[in-house]
Amino acid sequence: MKQNDITSNYKYVHQPVQKKDAMALVTGQAVYVNDIASKESLIVKVLRSPHAHALIQKIQTESAKKIPGIACVLTYEDVPQKRFTMAGQTYPEPSPYDRLILDSRVRFVGDAVAIVAGSNEKAVDKALAKIKVKYKVLEPLLDFRNAKDHTILVHPEDNWRSLSQVGADNKRNLCASDSDGMGDVDEVLANCKYVVEETYHTLANQQAMMETFRTYTYLDAYGRLNVVSSTQVPFHVRRILANALDISKSKIRVSKPRIGGGFGAKQTVVAEVYPAIVTWITGKPAKMLYSRYESQICSSPRHEMEIKVRVGADEDGVIKGVDMYTLSNTGAFGEHGPTTVGLSGHKAISLYGKLEAYRFDYDVVYTNVMSAGAYRGYGATQGIFALESAVNELADKMHMDPVKLREQNMVREGQIMPSYYGERTNSCALDRCLTRAKEMMNWDEKFPRKKMENGKVRGVGIAMAMQGSGISNVDVGSVTIKLNDEGFYSLSLGAADMGTGCDTILAQIAAEELECPLENIAVKGVDTDVSPYDSGSYASSTTYITGQAVIKACVKLKNQMMEFGADKLGLSVEQVSIDGKCVYNEDNPEEYITISDISYAAECGCNTAMQVTASHSSPVSPPPYMVGMAEVEVDCETGQVELLDYVAVVDCGTTINPNLTRVQTEGGLVQGIGMALYENIQYTEAGQMMNNSFMQYKLPTRQDIGKIRVEFEESYEATGPYGAKSIGEIVINTPSPAIADAVYRATGLRFRELPITAEKIAMGLLEKA
Repeated sequence: MKQNDITSNYKYVHQPVQKKDAMALVTGQAVYVNDIASKESLIVKVLRSPHAHALIQKIQTESAKKIPGIACVLTYEDVPQKRFTMAGQTYPEPSPYDRLILDSRVRFVGDAVAIVAGSNEKAVDKALAKIKVKYKVLEPLLDFRNAKDHTILVHPEDNWRSLSQVGADNKRNLCASDSDGMGDVDEVLANCKYVVEETYHTLANQQAMMETFRTYTYLDAYGRLNVVSSTQVPFHVRRILANALDISKSKIRVSKPRIGGGFGAKQTVVAEVYPAIVTWITGKPAKMLYSRYESQICSSPRHEMEIKVRVGADEDGVIKGVDMYTLSNTGAFGEHGPTTVGLSGHKAISLYGKLEAYRFDYDVVYTNVMSAGAYRGYGATQGIFALESAVNELADKMHMDPVKLREQNMVREGQIMPSYYGERTNSCALDRCLTRAKEMMNWDEKFPRKKMENGKVRGVGIAMAMQGSGISNVDVGSVTIKLNDEGFYSLSLGAADMGTGCDTILAQIAAEELECPLENIAVKGVDTDVSPYDSGSYASSTTYITGQAVIKACVKLKNQMMEFGADKLGLSVEQVSIDGKCVYNEDNPEEYITISDISYAAECGCNTAMQVTASHSSPVSPPPYMVGMAEVEVDCETGQVELLDYVAVVDCGTTINPNLTRVQTEGGLVQGIGMALYENIQYTEAGQMMNNSFMQYKLPTRQDIGKIRVEFEESYEATGPYGAKSIGEIVINTPSPAIADAVYRATGLRFRELPITAEKIAMGLLEKA
């Protein structure tokens, strides 16, 4: 059966229904952390280090404490000295335990030195200025290329520890190190007629979500620490805070209101620990709202990576071998360092299905710059830029159309992917994505370049990408579905909607399963006291993993309602069916009991709760696939690049909600375009971030983006809900290599470091002339 034949039978799945919170969002009624915080909350701020590497020899806080309105001033002497990680990951976390709430050693410009809490912002700012700190300034380690085995150690302490076997060694500045491969890649490449060997460099881009990091904390009547946070990982926040504060997890409750964007940044506990320790020590409610400046200099951006690639093909154009080495800069702390780096190889190499050998080595190193973290794409973005750029260079070396090279070598449905944990591609429409993108771009007519009458030159470029759908054998999605009086349902989630629309997606799946109106599904957000455990919203897992949990829960609840209804009708369960409105006698449909009547009957003298909790985890992580093509116009006098057209064709399995899927794709593409052309990260020689506001850190606006055209080529993933895979991260991966290739076609200049700015192009053209 064709995919459109399957989806045409659905009432809510595969339908562009409106987001459940759409009207609240557009009318300004959505409730965020700061809307919930008590007006009596203490304002919490952090004094930050002016040095990239230093030891605190003395802190004078007496003057600061005397300022009216100040509730507390905390230094490393006042807080627990138990190491933890801020990475929101399943225990035991791959990220090392290398953090303290406050440390006597500061490791980057912006590192926390002291915490100040007071009744008003003016008093807190005055107190911050009154704190006097004597530092012993140490030489910083700023160049990640020299960090491994350097004499300067970012983490010399003996109580640093790694819970997982990831090749970490703090005495070598290693956060992680590993090697993976198949066959003899050196021999295979030696026998290839065409080989490209180049190095590619990506920077530590910021997520730049609208709502910055923010958390509100208070003690309830039972003395428990309540944490209201803009987070993607509520259950992980509970564990991390318990570790940091050295208290029992039973004393902490975490809830999540509406989130104003996350993109992976809020998979790290960036702000939560500071108001939490203030409330735990003072007993008073507290809140911390990161400024945009703080979000730029002391947060959790993408990992800077330098990736060396060797890729070779034979005389027939068959890509035989790939050799990749990734050097990743985790910065001052190791959050997500051991895990992001793996995707840079596994999610790139696996795009090619005829390899005889591959090798993927990596090192993740500590340096004295801001710690990196999770960002949409999670390492795959960097790796795909490198390998897809190298494949484009390989095509050029072979005098071959890069589309044809990919048509000949791409992974196809049914193939085993050795570099992707040995998984089989049971759902793959990458070939159809490429065919459709080529048609949409009118590639054959536009490739490779076209000179315009105004003296400008146009070029087109291409890239492919894949991602994953959750972390296989790790991620857990859970829901609770409950039948209420009058026959409506409460859907309690452990997953965190961060603006992606997962509340709506999961409600659509529930309504489809229960055969009820969508408005009869009331969705409840995350509260660790009452929600079932869920790993969180990351790794493109929510639709694929939690969606299956919804199906499981609904099936169980329907079975319960059928058993209950059969009993009320005096029938066996084998004699009845359920249709969303009632449980009825199959032989006599006029004999029935409505779902509403079941709900009321279950509230009186009943020993069966009309409530079910179900969990789901998957042994596989089926990849979504994507092809992106860019058309640019370059002014060869100024170097200015105008993106005229971007075509994206995506295989994410069944699109549960086509509107939300399209919005996800368009948003990810814009972020990828920003990475390719605009977003620059620069440090001074002393390690100070120069791009500390949106004046210096340039993001693309609507005026900077030309046409973006998105289409879907749906495969059917049997292990996903209604055939769905993921969509959240795949969409950011193709713009950088596709745009870099398009710029090359227009100018003859290869750019292997991002961003590709007008200045770089203009200087390159001058040198070329």
